[in-house]
Amino acid sequence: MAQFLGRRVLVAIPVLFGVVVLVFLILRLIPGDPAQIVLMGTNASPARVAQVRHQMGLDRSWIAQFGIYVGGLLRGDLGYSYVSHGTVAAQIGSRLPSTLVLAGSALAVALVVGIPTGVVGGLWPGSIGDRLATGFSVLGLAVPYFWLAQLLILLFAVRLQWLPALGVGGPQALVLPALSLGLGFAAIITRMLRSALIDVYQQPYVIVARSKGLSSWQLLSRHAFRNAISAVTTIIGLQIGNLLAGAVATEVIFGRPGIGNYLVSQIQLKDIPSIQGIVLFIAVCYIVINILVDVSHGLLDPRVRKAWTA
Repeated sequence: MAQFLGRRVLVAIPVLFGVVVLVFLILRLIPGDPAQIVLMGTNASPARVAQVRHQMGLDRSWIAQFGIYVGGLLRGDLGYSYVSHGTVAAQIGSRLPSTLVLAGSALAVALVVGIPTGVVGGLWPGSIGDRLATGFSVLGLAVPYFWLAQLLILLFAVRLQWLPALGVGGPQALVLPALSLGLGFAAIITRMLRSALIDVYQQPYVIVARSKGLSSWQLLSRHAFRNAISAVTTIIGLQIGNLLAGAVATEVIFGRPGIGNYLVSQIQLKDIPSIQGIVLFIAVCYIVINILVDVSHGLLDPRVRKAWTA
């Protein structure tokens, strides 16, 4: 286990380094003077522009700037926002709980809806339940989540007035954002789990277990589901990263003060240090999630654990 984690971390280091380089180059490759872009709209004097250039280290060589940038990252310093007048790490930290609540709620919706629907489709292929599950998966994959969000607002907030459309408030304010972000994810889980279960039920060991008189529930709980869900775990883990990306549009539509909404506002304000910090933070989340997915896959599948020690 420790050896496997070590290998995965070593593989992730070059990826993380590449992300850091790309994020660093964002500020240097955009047209114009980055200091003037940061101060855009403030009618800054040439002296103020020169001061900001010095504070941002733009009056040094690229190699020196990169060294300072990496050194700050190693200390947990994601930069300073000249628009918000605070550290980027503090701005992200204050908004991260809202995004995590939204992503966690959307994940719960996806699992609660997607797993039972996928099991129904995989256990009885060709049945009415399977057709409904397949139809749901196709519809869920075809409908963009931001369009679904507007439909949900129109129906439940405007027409029926059952749920609020904007803000954070109590649990009711979380229902529509979680549904709009989680139903598409549920469709993916349904499709993958259905296919995995159909494949597992055709394996020789399942056929032998059925011939021994095991009930449908015993076959599902002891053999089929565990092997099928291990194949779906990778997709679930990768989609968790996509939930963070989907939260950008969802938070803007529903007016939630999360990282996604903050990123959009800073793009509009051309706050490049904040944009750099948020992009790097999301990229690190993707890398960490991929490592956790590989570990969970091995814990569920003995064949993967055996490969770890090979």
